[in-house]
Amino acid sequence: MTQAKLNVEQRTILEQVKQIAAGLGETLAPFTEVVVHDLRSPKHAVLAIHNNLSGRKVGDPATELGLARIADDAYPQILANYANRFADGRQAKSTSIGIKDSDGRYIAALCLNVDVTLFRSLTNMLEQFSSLGTDGVRESLDPSSADSLRERIDRFAVSQATTPQALRADQRRALMQALKQEGFLDLRRSMETVAQHLGVSRATVYNDAK
Repeated sequence: MTQAKLNVEQRTILEQVKQIAAGLGETLAPFTEVVVHDLRSPKHAVLAIHNNLSGRKVGDPATELGLARIADDAYPQILANYANRFADGRQAKSTSIGIKDSDGRYIAALCLNVDVTLFRSLTNMLEQFSSLGTDGVRESLDPSSADSLRERIDRFAVSQATTPQALRADQRRALMQALKQEGFLDLRRSMETVAQHLGVSRATVYNDAK
């Protein structure tokens, strides 16, 4: 390919990457910074930045990963979920995707930097909110012990990489057999509890249990 055609191709690729970054930025706001690096100009690599969490600006230089890709076309194209840190010390989780032209040369990188400190704060607040007292007082708002049944259904759904409501018919049948073998179906109103938690009718649950 001639240099002129290659330059046109590279500009087209970069424009498409910028559009992808803009869409990701809107979708993942405000927790994720999305950056496009033009690796053809390492001293002024930052081409676009959305949800600016790092304090960088357009025209800033390439990062170490960018320089590594410029130096080695065999450098991994995708580096996902690696630990990173913003300039002010906040912890981040980053993913970097190298973009190549038709000659196999790195010309750009699309990078996502997630501010995990906010999520950790939310986790701590949720843990505090859901923590239980230890004064020995016990009360059950569901005397049928349905909680243990729901928890068992949730564990089964997680093992299938899905949710209770999204279980397929064959997965529901396997679930019902497991519940039967483990004695959960002997609990009072167990079939009603299962039907409610799966979002199906009691007739469906009885059929799955056969």
